[in-house]
Amino acid sequence: MINLQITHLDSASHNFYEDLKELLAWNSSDDLEIHGQVLEIIANVRNQGDEAVIRYTNKFDYCQFKLATELELSKDTLKQAWDSLPKEEAQALKTAAHRIFSYAEHQKLASWDYKEANGTILGQKITALDKVGLYVPGGKAAYHSSVLMNAIPAKVAGVGELIMVVPTPNGERNTLVLAAAHLSGIDRVFTVGGAQAIAALAYGTETITAVDKIVGPGNIYVATAKKLVFGQVGIDMIAGPSEILVVCDGQTNPDWIAMDLFSQAEHDEQAQAILISDDAEFLKAVEQSIDKLLPTMERQDIIRTSLNNRGALVKVASLDEAAEVVNTIAPEHLELSIANPDELCSKIRNAGAIFMGRYTAEALGDYCAGPNHVLPTSSTARYSSPLGVYDFQKRSSLINCSKEGASELAKTASILARGEGLTAHARSAEYRL
Repeated sequence: MINLQITHLDSASHNFYEDLKELLAWNSSDDLEIHGQVLEIIANVRNQGDEAVIRYTNKFDYCQFKLATELELSKDTLKQAWDSLPKEEAQALKTAAHRIFSYAEHQKLASWDYKEANGTILGQKITALDKVGLYVPGGKAAYHSSVLMNAIPAKVAGVGELIMVVPTPNGERNTLVLAAAHLSGIDRVFTVGGAQAIAALAYGTETITAVDKIVGPGNIYVATAKKLVFGQVGIDMIAGPSEILVVCDGQTNPDWIAMDLFSQAEHDEQAQAILISDDAEFLKAVEQSIDKLLPTMERQDIIRTSLNNRGALVKVASLDEAAEVVNTIAPEHLELSIANPDELCSKIRNAGAIFMGRYTAEALGDYCAGPNHVLPTSSTARYSSPLGVYDFQKRSSLINCSKEGASELAKTASILARGEGLTAHARSAEYRL
């Protein structure tokens, strides 16, 4: 029994955008109880250091650590994980890492400057962050692909030290995650997770070094902790459930589209999968494919719940209208499964990653296409971008005034400073006249 009750929307409906808004709504669950628990954990880690980290790790991950030195995995342990991989898995990781590295190389920001006629030089200096912390989920949600996607851009940027934290529930280590850490060149790895790991990275303990920025996905406790330590450290983003939006002209195999929707719906019950088409018969065909293929999926219960709660099949009048809907949704992943994706892409303003054409499954981007799979969710693609090398680099302004240039600028600065009542500013500039 499929019992699928996916939402159907039609742009011709007078309340279409209201219904769409309701479909997209997601409660990031600012749960006050969780908020309070995380605040307490952060305070205790900040004040008690390693002792609190060990206590919480043993409590939440059912471990038996006694000394902080037991938390860190050696480089040899990571190398052993890599050496133990079957040849096929090792080669797949190598291929993905190479492609991610090649793409990241194109993202590097460069320093620049220019010289004015009077000799004044203005410019920008690019430097990498000194220390970055990478959170990697453990247990059921252990993603080796996330290690590559977060670590490689940081290394390409030139980050001085990259520290990974990963929980090991009941002492269980994920071999692929550790192998990916070895391949990515991560400097230190600690078997710590949850809010206590975020607090340790933000404030430092006797054993775990404080970092400048924390990246990587996690559960609601990790996300809440990242919110609360922001300011002490930088963070990448607060990620919501995974999303996919497919635009199709009705000419792609409906089984392909159904499976593309499944690929995000299987993440968790709150994930969102939406199909937009100007072909009503095609929407019916995809729904039939969903009914046919869902029983074959290992995670069919999760997929069914996701599609029932947050999935949708959307009928629009044209592909141009589809672009308008896309820009309203601002999806994390956007597939343009149409004959001329370049033309429609030119009309898309809000999307995390855009997958062009019938053969570009979103799953390829999750693992090995090259661009980063850490993307803005929950419509934040309206103002934010995928994780990249630039997230691990800082920009410093350069100002080098010549004697003549300083004299010219001082006149302007003096007038503006006195207009704000800041006499010292004005006189400081006037000394250079």
